[in-house]
Amino acid sequence: MASILNDPESYVKNQKYLADGIHKYGSKVFIMISALSGRSSSNPDDPAPSSLPNIWNPKRNNREMTKKEIEEYIEGFAIGAKAAKDAGIDGVEIHAVHEGYLLDQFTISNYNHRTDEYDGNLENRLRFPCQIVKAIKKACGDDFPVSIRYSVKSYTRGFNQGAVPGETFDESGRDYEESFKVAKILEEAGYDMLDCDNGTYDAWYWPHPPVYMPKALNLDDVAKLRKHVNIPVICGGRFDDPALADKAIAEGRIDMMGMGRPLLADADRANKFKEGREDDIRPCISCHFGCLARIFQVDYKTHATKDISCALNPRCGMENHYNITEAKEKKKIAVVGGGIAGMEAARVAALRGHEVDLYEKSNQLGGVFIAASAFDFKDDDRKLLQWYRKQMKDTGIHVLLQREFKPEDRTKYDEVFVATGAHERKLDIPGFDSSNVRYAVDALTNQNIKNQNVVIVGGGLTGCELAYDLARSNKKVTLVEALPEILNVEGLSAANYNCLKELMRYYHVDVMKYSIVKKYENGKAFVETTSLNVPNINDRAMQMSLQGVHKTIKEIPADTIIISVGYTSDQDLYNQIKDNHVHLLGDAVHPGNLMIAIWGAYRAALHIKYIKDFFCN
Repeated sequence: MASILNDPESYVKNQKYLADGIHKYGSKVFIMISALSGRSSSNPDDPAPSSLPNIWNPKRNNREMTKKEIEEYIEGFAIGAKAAKDAGIDGVEIHAVHEGYLLDQFTISNYNHRTDEYDGNLENRLRFPCQIVKAIKKACGDDFPVSIRYSVKSYTRGFNQGAVPGETFDESGRDYEESFKVAKILEEAGYDMLDCDNGTYDAWYWPHPPVYMPKALNLDDVAKLRKHVNIPVICGGRFDDPALADKAIAEGRIDMMGMGRPLLADADRANKFKEGREDDIRPCISCHFGCLARIFQVDYKTHATKDISCALNPRCGMENHYNITEAKEKKKIAVVGGGIAGMEAARVAALRGHEVDLYEKSNQLGGVFIAASAFDFKDDDRKLLQWYRKQMKDTGIHVLLQREFKPEDRTKYDEVFVATGAHERKLDIPGFDSSNVRYAVDALTNQNIKNQNVVIVGGGLTGCELAYDLARSNKKVTLVEALPEILNVEGLSAANYNCLKELMRYYHVDVMKYSIVKKYENGKAFVETTSLNVPNINDRAMQMSLQGVHKTIKEIPADTIIISVGYTSDQDLYNQIKDNHVHLLGDAVHPGNLMIAIWGAYRAALHIKYIKDFFCN
């Protein structure tokens, strides 16, 4: 595993290059030093404060950390911080008494069941992080700043159980009362700043908030904490509004706004804030596909985990070999389809100096993403649409709305990008020709579901988002999924997955797995459910008497049925005109997520050559 301790001398040499480069621009730089994950690790053999169920595999317990290991960690933090200082780094941040990581587990009574000086009262539970900062100050001097990542509140109902905004629950982790005491103890121990958010790995969507969580969701909690300490406090968590930050800082509620993912989506965000060009900022849509989820995926060519990047910004983290450069040979290019993939291909091609015509047969740009962004919690998705539409204007693309590309138009262009998208899959089920049966795009576009009882067919991402959205509007929602589980979405982050599942729990969505609608009649959906002998958590029988494969029919009241069972690619035009200079993009290749569409389009326009595999790696 990569660590400063493996080779401090090489670390100092390499890190100095980074620090010196940053200092040239008048900026300061801190690095984060981690104590790793404890029971939150994907490896159940990693040590935790006590023997505790692993987050990802609760059948296994992480073992208790020894005192010798604690002492080695403390020494390692001091060595690492000193190496950072020698490299010219301006300060370090300790990771972390937040998010349910190892140090956080030590501080929370429900996770710390030790019987030595590292458990018992609050001071003992904080002994480990306090010893760390004292060791660093001894090695680096009192004037070397040390920040700590800190969660104000855990928002945890229990092991593998998180709370959602607005929920009344008994806190299993750190509550406000204890949090204010903890922050004061950390300040007195020598920490110079608190970098704050909320949550644990049991409630992972608080420190890594997906689109379903509110903007600036931690601000009120961090502001409460700010009253109890005399050191600077940072607030992060879907916090990307400079006006709100200015107001909160002016009122003394916080000292700094913290951003992470928004800077991946647009590295020039701070400069654009400063220059008043906020409408030029590519927004972060809190999807986690390119950042949080990606770093836990394995590249099967190199057998290493993938680098962090961004679903919307393929250049992120790969600036050298994914830069948009001027084309040596300028070409006349047609892009057919004004969805996200089409607009991305047009944007990149135009930036490279090509002459681009963008054909869109409807009266607006956006394609199926217009419907996908219709939820009220997807404001950033709508901002992304506006950003793309502005890019079409700013890059000089000739946009042809309500204009269908004909096969005979092929001869006018050197290259053609076909981004004709996909059609919703239809279901041929008795009764589904009723006016009460809708499809997802129609339901999202019109937003006019007024009936009380709603059955949603299809438990993919769109179906689950529809279920959550309608249930929080006091609809009685039943979600019917043919597979054994919902949300079978490749590349979906566990933060998004867990959050959406918890929200569906909270809003009482009835989820029927292994189920299909057999017919719709007299305002009722006849749902057939297949039950199997599914074992309990220990892989033993769950019932006294087993029934094998068993099918039952249940009548579900359904004033409205919404069908969300995926898409089929539209390749009609492509098949008529395909040659080595005609390129298929986005959902027209294969229906997928936004990252697949954008990365494939970016890559194709960057190279202007036929690429068989548009899936991001």
